Amino acid sequence: MKIIAIDLGLKRIGLAYSADINFVTPLNAVERRNRNQASAEVKALLIEWGAEAVVIGIPMGGNSEDEMRRRVEHFMKLVDFDGPVYHQDESHSSLEAQDSMKGKMKQKKDGRIDSLAAKIILERWIVKNNKIL
Repeated sequence: MKIIAIDLGLKRIGLAYSADINFVTPLNAVERRNRNQASAEVKALLIEWGAEAVVIGIPMGGNSEDEMRRRVEHFMKLVDFDGPVYHQDESHSSLEAQDSMKGKMKQKKDGRIDSLAAKIILERWIVKNNKIL
């Protein structure tokens, strides 16, 4: 199954892709200027990569979970994706991504961290759903 993971942020949207659930790769992040532009770019990417499902990160268990679910659902309505959309806990995925990059390259705000966070979110979803990784 071809899956795209999304780490939805206010400035950048991190993305990752898996076609066979044994390998997840980060994609270029989408710079978010406004929600219509961002949703159109994400929709185009889903079509380009032939996505059959989307896994989107939500911080679960905290005070902001309900608000983030509402924002995620609104964004995905704008994307207008026909396939299944799964939610996965994204707690600390950005910190984990930052830690994995320390000492390897200069920290830039170019979306690499965001897409690595999306990769982590997708890997978590695969493990949680008893897929092979």
